[in-house]
Amino acid sequence: MNKFAFIMHPIVADDVARKFSFTRSWSDTAKERLVKYLPPFKISHITGVKSEHAEIEGYFVACPLTSGQLLGGVPAEEALKKIIRAGKVAERLGAQIVGLGALTSVVGDAGLTVAEELKIGVTTGNSFTVATALMASRLAAQKMGVDMDRAKVAVVGASGSIGQVCSRLLAREVEQLVLVARNLERLHKVAERIREESGRAAQISDDVTKALSEADIVIAVTSSLDFVVDPLSLKPGAVVCDVARPRDVSEEVARLRDDILIVDGGVVDVPGDVNFNFNFGFPPKTSYACMAETMILALEGKLGDYSLGRDIRLEQVEEITRLAEKHGFKLSGFRSFERAVSDEHIAAIRSRARQVAASRA
Repeated sequence: MNKFAFIMHPIVADDVARKFSFTRSWSDTAKERLVKYLPPFKISHITGVKSEHAEIEGYFVACPLTSGQLLGGVPAEEALKKIIRAGKVAERLGAQIVGLGALTSVVGDAGLTVAEELKIGVTTGNSFTVATALMASRLAAQKMGVDMDRAKVAVVGASGSIGQVCSRLLAREVEQLVLVARNLERLHKVAERIREESGRAAQISDDVTKALSEADIVIAVTSSLDFVVDPLSLKPGAVVCDVARPRDVSEEVARLRDDILIVDGGVVDVPGDVNFNFNFGFPPKTSYACMAETMILALEGKLGDYSLGRDIRLEQVEEITRLAEKHGFKLSGFRSFERAVSDEHIAAIRSRARQVAASRA
């Protein structure tokens, strides 16, 4: 039976209390001080992941640093060393492949250095994250009556590794594509690559507010610590797929705007009678797409490196999509801020969007 591991970290300081309940009353500063000096450790043993073709087991391994610490709160070299040490824990547990979760896949060179330092396969999970983000966006657009062929789609964070490959794939199917990020030079390179690959001309912008106000579909994939989607900028009836962790979209957006559909990107049903033996905020038997990619590769016996670096190959996205279907992984309906979204709720949003659009006409 193949074994996998997945490296997690507390997204915010409050997440530390998921593992260490005695810290619930502590300040964020105190919690961050604690995890900074903790070594990586095994969180839980994962059992029951089983497809028609294979069965695997695995482990969650903690890299005890919060998002803020990984994105500059501690020196990058220190953060990278801690991620590698977490990978060493996975090796000692017998894992043959390890996934880098959330911002552990962003630090440094997107897993390349980590892979060099480990004797087992490493993946960021970004290929399946892209695949499920696009699946969720397409299905949400359909539910909201948005025609993808004629839609204006904004990818916020288009210069990043996930944003780039999302943009390159979307360019094949949408009429208008807007690439949004702060670094216009990097956006120009992405746009040029899209033109070479598909013959399509993508717009570029560093004005998030303007891009959001015109977009029918927004895919948010930044690595920002701050919320980047302004609720007042969004177009009535827009679909927003938030792939980022930490989130790009505040829950305040849903409270202020009952005329837009916000869905979480990359929530996946896992086959088998899976038990993660740890509560990371999802319903039983579901996971993030990046976690799922690690499991899919272990089930398939593809135990080498995968989805590393800033340049995700389109072929890998297509391959992991096929393998996910083979092993029974599928999109877990719609969720918004970790809560299920019913068809009735979507119909109410769609109705309200029509009312708001009519009032503005």
